[in-house]
Amino acid sequence: MVTEPNNWGRFGPDDQRGTLNLLTPSVVLDALRSAVTGEVLSLAMPIRGATSSPAPGTVPHLPGRPLPQHFMSVDGGDYAAGARPIGAGLRVADDALVVTHHGTTTHMDALCHMWSGDELYNGHPAARVRSYGATRCGIEHVGGVVARGVLYDVPRRLGLDHLPAGHRTPAALLEEIAVPRAGDVAVIRTGWPVVWERSREEYWSGQPGLSAEAGRWLAAHDVAAVASDNAAIGGLDARGLAEEPVEDDLHLLLLHRHGVHLIEMLWLEELAAAGRTEFVFVAAPLRIEGGTGSPLTPLAIL
Repeated sequence: MVTEPNNWGRFGPDDQRGTLNLLTPSVVLDALRSAVTGEVLSLAMPIRGATSSPAPGTVPHLPGRPLPQHFMSVDGGDYAAGARPIGAGLRVADDALVVTHHGTTTHMDALCHMWSGDELYNGHPAARVRSYGATRCGIEHVGGVVARGVLYDVPRRLGLDHLPAGHRTPAALLEEIAVPRAGDVAVIRTGWPVVWERSREEYWSGQPGLSAEAGRWLAAHDVAAVASDNAAIGGLDARGLAEEPVEDDLHLLLLHRHGVHLIEMLWLEELAAAGRTEFVFVAAPLRIEGGTGSPLTPLAIL
């Protein structure tokens, strides 16, 4: 059992959704008032999968992670080679996509993704995370997320194009931009994905992110989820690891202790250019039973 401040038991002993429980119908309806123009922006990176080309490597990702793979079980070449059409004048292409989302594309972490000791969030036994998936706190419990999004454009606040790799955003800087309401999705822009096109080596040299203090501040304000354009919400060193001690690790602090889902590797450049701090945030992960996360296409409705 964790002893630090946490949300264990707050939403009932069987809870597997954490602070997403704060998205009641009244909170969702209030969030919809944040849309003004009706313009819809995708906040997702593209998924470029292939088995015989460098396509997957052209999208920002952490080194050493299995990249997306895209296979075609039936394609135009099969018919050119003499495959029988499925009907008169009717042909079809059929594909399969394998995506290992953590560290490779825009995704949401489930509450079973990381833990400390022998218990997941809310005291669920970690032994229930098996080779075939997690029978507690899997991504299938998320459902649809509709909330007020609050953009924390940290580099713009500091007059930068992007944050430097060693930057850890303090709570005071977030508070200068906006104080979230209960049930908001805090969307943190570091600008780090733009570094990818300039230098892969620089992108892999580390990553900026939130400080542990900022994570505690967001949790104390009851955000429904925390999203960022970096790979781990918190910062990373050149080995792709968090430098903070375990008690300050943001995945443990937010996912494990507070039940706050994390959404990582967003593309926020168009949203930042729009100059809007508030918007409607919409996301729905795949219902992968027992999944530790899911690829995601979050939307911002302005």
